[in-house]
Amino acid sequence: MTIPVVQGVPVEPTSNATGAYSYYQKQEQHQQPVYGSAAASAPYGDDGSPSSASLLMGEGHIYSPPELRELRQHPVKKFQDVCWAMLFWIHLVVVVGVCMMMFMNGMGVQVQGNSVDIGNLTFVTGVCGFVAVGLCTLALNFMMNNAEQLVQAALVFSVLVSLAMGLLGLVTGNLVLAILGLISFAVGCCYAYAVWNRIPFAAVNLKTALSGVRKNLGLILVAYMFIALAFGWSLLWFLGLGNAFAGSSLAIVFLMFLSYYWTHQVLQNTMHVTTAGVIGTWWFAPAEADRFWATALTDSLIRATTYSFGSICFGSFLVAFVQALRALEHYARGNDDMSFLVCIIQCLLACIQGMMEFLNRWAYIYVGLYGFNYIEAGRNVMTLFQNKGFTVIISDDLASNVLFMMAVGIGLATGIIGLLLGYSDPNLFVGMGFDNGGMPGFLVGFLIGYLFAAIFLGVVDSAIGTVVVCYAEAPAEFQMNHPELATEMRSAWMRAYPEVMH
Repeated sequence: MTIPVVQGVPVEPTSNATGAYSYYQKQEQHQQPVYGSAAASAPYGDDGSPSSASLLMGEGHIYSPPELRELRQHPVKKFQDVCWAMLFWIHLVVVVGVCMMMFMNGMGVQVQGNSVDIGNLTFVTGVCGFVAVGLCTLALNFMMNNAEQLVQAALVFSVLVSLAMGLLGLVTGNLVLAILGLISFAVGCCYAYAVWNRIPFAAVNLKTALSGVRKNLGLILVAYMFIALAFGWSLLWFLGLGNAFAGSSLAIVFLMFLSYYWTHQVLQNTMHVTTAGVIGTWWFAPAEADRFWATALTDSLIRATTYSFGSICFGSFLVAFVQALRALEHYARGNDDMSFLVCIIQCLLACIQGMMEFLNRWAYIYVGLYGFNYIEAGRNVMTLFQNKGFTVIISDDLASNVLFMMAVGIGLATGIIGLLLGYSDPNLFVGMGFDNGGMPGFLVGFLIGYLFAAIFLGVVDSAIGTVVVCYAEAPAEFQMNHPELATEMRSAWMRAYPEVMH
């Protein structure tokens, strides 16, 4: 019997070997480069799908298979979108300088002393944070062993939340909430029915992402470092510019909001690009990404903060611009006669922001994997969705639902810890004006637990997106480097898309 070979990777001789070969054919039909003069004039293949000439092109260059393999393992080290990086650093220096001048002149926000017992608050925060980190670590193994059941539970949970909203609206007499909740419940039921057979595939995507993160737990440490920077920036911006809002024109207020959101977007997306680079290396060259702080993590972090930093600043600015517009609208709101129009504008801005954040999520994966500039990465996202369509969206959405559910669960667990601490010492939050420490203890515990879990699982979320992209483009390398996971993925893919057998 002849064993099919795909890109040098033999497909195991099983009873469904023909199906497996078809599977790899379908997965890779869009990634093979086209050579010769036909490549420049044929952006679409014979089957109507975009050819690889439109998929992996860098400024007109079509990569050969050896070049492509080298590019995957060693992304281009070239400074991309340099002007945006320079603009960001200039803006940051100016804003920090203004904040320092306002501090020196006594014009910043003055924090008045009060009777809050910082020691007690630090104690509760430390205990809940320690418990949250432990629970997050246990959650990795729990999700690995129960991925499919958790995806199912998360999907049902999201549908039931919509039903609860509808029922709450009926009970309280809020007709709008009731209608929206029940419509959302109906749509959720239809969605759950339509995608239920794709749950195994999404579950294996989740399991694969978790495997990559477990091999590179240094990513979590880097994530906490970026969160510390984000916290420091928020503190500096608020204390330095908080008083500048009074009497300032709307243009000045808009620029202050833009600065705030742009910096936060840059920090968040730098972490996302770093994760994509590490998980991509684990996919294509696992020996370079197989320990807590591997070579892949150092290289990916350096690329994200140097060569690809301009691309990160570019895409982050686009989202921050819309966020600043929304914040400005909230700040300037006050005309009740225009409330309906204001609501429409808010909805439009929210939709634009959501679409841009969605595009950035996938574009930055290509930036992390290949070192493309922002425009090139955006083109690759378009090609990805032209070829894979809703498969990418559904797989990513189903797996991401699990992370939100787990973050809420960890938050509730640490909230209970805070509740117990509050009840054990009724004077724990007296300095904050609470005679009973139970409720503030729960709130502090929940916020700390949810925040820590969101940071921890946010890395997994970035890894899920990277796995989806890598699997769409290089399933054969997955089979070669991670055969057990690849076999699970192939089996789940065939269950979700049985037409591959025909």
